Amino acid sequence: MTHIPGIVITGASGRMGQMLIRTVTDSDQARLVGVVERTGHDWVGQDVGVAMGGAALGVTVTDDPLEAFAQAQAVIDFTAPEATLEFAALAAQARCVHVIGTTGMSDEQIAALEPASRHAVIVRAGNMSLGVNLLVQLTKKVAAALDEDFDIEVIEGHHHHKVDAPSGTALMLGEAAAEGRGVDLAEVSDRGRDGMTGARKRGDIGFHAIRGGDIVGEHDVLFAAPGERIVLRHLATDRAIFARGALKAALWGQGKAPGQYDMVDVLGL
Repeated sequence: MTHIPGIVITGASGRMGQMLIRTVTDSDQARLVGVVERTGHDWVGQDVGVAMGGAALGVTVTDDPLEAFAQAQAVIDFTAPEATLEFAALAAQARCVHVIGTTGMSDEQIAALEPASRHAVIVRAGNMSLGVNLLVQLTKKVAAALDEDFDIEVIEGHHHHKVDAPSGTALMLGEAAAEGRGVDLAEVSDRGRDGMTGARKRGDIGFHAIRGGDIVGEHDVLFAAPGERIVLRHLATDRAIFARGALKAALWGQGKAPGQYDMVDVLGL
């Protein structure tokens, strides 16, 4: 019988954590072998299924990630930047595929993943959905085809609980637009407009964040020139798309050489 990879989910009690748990347990391609929460959390020591308000799943929530990772072939991690760096070192020690959906990571924190990637597969993406990753590729192509007569604006919307802005997906889209134009996003990014800002600088890539209600994720890339506009849009209505993409990445990473990958690699785009 083909070996079915064991998966650990970190941040089990969060909305994405619970969605990931359901996605893995519903899959016939993976097994849930561990779930991790921070020390002192109410769920630690409980069966995760019971903690989620359902039937027992036979997996106890732990605050010892290394113990959990030692039983697994992959870790799926949608937590916080500091926790993700800690998990990366432990996943590398256990030689697990580490799928990172954590957003809000600084350039320095992303660079700090390099040592772990020498020993294990890391798949990191600001968004795990197929549609968004297609949008990223389209954004790059459109930006490459249009000159600076077209202003580029990235507009994103999320639920009112989201703590980082711009979203990881918005930054992916901004990077794609910058790459298409052959410029460094850090040099052309415009993230704040308030008061008498003056005219828009030619060639800038603007970002705007909307926060409200239960918006799962909405992203527009606007290319605006005198007399015409092009709008590329992706609307997410169910965060299960991110969980399914993350599981796909965890399965794809099995047997791959250590290194850093993204969803473009996973999806073969």
